[in-house]
Amino acid sequence: MDTNRLKNVPLFADIPAEQLEAIAPFATILEVSPGKNLVDEGDYSYEFMAIEDGTAEVTRDGETLAELGPGDFFGEMGLLSKDRRNATVTAKTPMRLVTLSSWDLKRLQKNAPQAAQAISDAAKARSEED
Repeated sequence: MDTNRLKNVPLFADIPAEQLEAIAPFATILEVSPGKNLVDEGDYSYEFMAIEDGTAEVTRDGETLAELGPGDFFGEMGLLSKDRRNATVTAKTPMRLVTLSSWDLKRLQKNAPQAAQAISDAAKARSEED
């Protein structure tokens, strides 16, 4: 993956170029159609996803919690806490996502520690909001 694409994800905007280069081989692009459930509440978390294009709806127990768009991300809390997903995320429009697996996030801790820390900090901030 091109590091410029990663730089466009706000979470990675301040990560040094050499660390983005360490992330790029592991990141993949996923394109989905409207209506696709990206993650399901209660499932185990195996992926972190950042929205490059499109919008998604976040629901918990059938109640809408938020709408996500380009630059937003999800999945980090479940990956880092090794817990089940606390919400469902559904594509509202065609979407393009940058994804990293749980295995990739472990590699980030060694190869791109600032990126791994940024994801960890974001998860901690979100858990404090809940």
